Amino acid sequence: MARKIILYMSLVLLGIHGTTVKTYAAPPSDDNLPPRPKEGGVETRYCEFYNNSLPQNCGSQNKTCPPAPVIREECQPIEADKSNHCFVLWYYDNTTNTVTVKVKGCFLDTVACNDRASNCRIHNQKLPLLHCCCEGDMCNENATFPGLEAGMSSQTELPPERVPASPLPTADDDTRAVIAYTLTPLFLLFAVLVACYLLYRKRKGSSFAELGNGEASLSRPPSASAGMENETGILLGQITLCEVRARGRFGAVWRAKLGQRDVAVKVFPLQDKQSWLAEQEIYRLPRMDHQDILHYIGVDKKGDNLQAEYWLITAYHEKGSLCDYLKSHTLSWNEAWRVAACVARGLAHLHEEEGGKPAIAHRDFKSKNVLLKNDLSACIADFGLALVFVAGHGCGDAHGQVGTRRYMAPEVLDGAINFTKDAFLRIDMYACALVLWEIASRCSDSGVEPTAQYRLPLEEEVGSHPGLEEMQEAVVQRKLRPHIQPQWRDHPGLSVLCDTMEECWDHDAEARLSASCVLERIAAQQPAQPTPQTPDTTPLLIHELTC
Repeated sequence: MARKIILYMSLVLLGIHGTTVKTYAAPPSDDNLPPRPKEGGVETRYCEFYNNSLPQNCGSQNKTCPPAPVIREECQPIEADKSNHCFVLWYYDNTTNTVTVKVKGCFLDTVACNDRASNCRIHNQKLPLLHCCCEGDMCNENATFPGLEAGMSSQTELPPERVPASPLPTADDDTRAVIAYTLTPLFLLFAVLVACYLLYRKRKGSSFAELGNGEASLSRPPSASAGMENETGILLGQITLCEVRARGRFGAVWRAKLGQRDVAVKVFPLQDKQSWLAEQEIYRLPRMDHQDILHYIGVDKKGDNLQAEYWLITAYHEKGSLCDYLKSHTLSWNEAWRVAACVARGLAHLHEEEGGKPAIAHRDFKSKNVLLKNDLSACIADFGLALVFVAGHGCGDAHGQVGTRRYMAPEVLDGAINFTKDAFLRIDMYACALVLWEIASRCSDSGVEPTAQYRLPLEEEVGSHPGLEEMQEAVVQRKLRPHIQPQWRDHPGLSVLCDTMEECWDHDAEARLSASCVLERIAAQQPAQPTPQTPDTTPLLIHELTC
């Protein structure tokens, strides 16, 4: 068995040093010849074994060395439809015209040697290896080289041209090959990336040229410059960016200095210019300077062409968003009521149509877009997706499925929106119910522990980053809603808040409460005493409404 393995490895090594040589111990069979019969023919049981690659006891040039003993190899039992043969593998050196025996031994084949057109085959033209077979015990012991012509498949085939053998590959050749195979794909990838970048710049340049027509009037709107003159008298170009406080869908929010006071600067990249335009148009509508709406200061543009940035400057609130605040703080009932009242009052102001102000649907209402002031009153921000409803005009080309998936109403997830003003306002009220649930879940009067972990609505059901299909299954098909703890209803104010949020996240959009009704309910639960540390000096506006 060990001899078989050594023989096989020798043939493989010989194949490697050639160019494209197949395994030499088993030459290709003649497809046109019939298989050898199971019985009949010459039986071969023993063959001489020899391997030129095995180490010799003494050098071949040493004349004093005794001749190497003949090794007799017993052939394996004959398999079905095969016969044992002996073989000799000769190597012919084109340069020196010398012949060397490389390997001798047994092998199996489906075609007998005496059935072949020739008992010998040449396996390589540039490095001639002549494989000859014979039948009968030890028939390969005294085999003589028959000449290269014996391996020709046809009488008309010319003998191989004597070409000097190709030099064996060196370590340097292998290194160069590895470097070539490694660097070629990298160069191709680099070329593709450069081409993509040039194409991107070309497209962006054309897009910027199309937007350039209205550039002069957008860099500093009349209302923005008027606001600056009334409040500070300092040009927007004197703003100094200090630190990034948040990153959102349309850009980064910076804390900046405008004179001696802090302001917030929302920086939009060039590709989000349309959101910058949409948001400033919302702020410039009549009666948008409201206590529960983020205070707008102005806009500006920095840079040109592909380096252009669009700035939206608003009031700065150190406490940040309601979502971020609730992650590390709990609220007393007085504080929770105050935040909920501001949220409801801000939404009611957006939704109402009065005094020249059209109705506005926020369309991305969530705790991240509710900012907390120092006295824990709240204001609504981020109007990049807001939709304005002008009397006598439709919704235009508004896309229905926008916003944050977690806060999407069932009809939005299901793609079954009725494109009317009331339908979009009810979508806001569904999101409002989830924000009220977040406030209640962090209210210390509900029995929540200060060290308890804050969770987003439906986070336990769909995880931290749900996909659209997950939200559709949970909200539309299974009709899941955030869990209301039983102890919340033990508190009178929280009990009303629980009833309100349940009516606002109703699966039937038409059954949801309006923002004005939510405001009226929350206002009725105002604590008897305001919080001593943060007195509420803001009057709560309640209209005569029926719920």
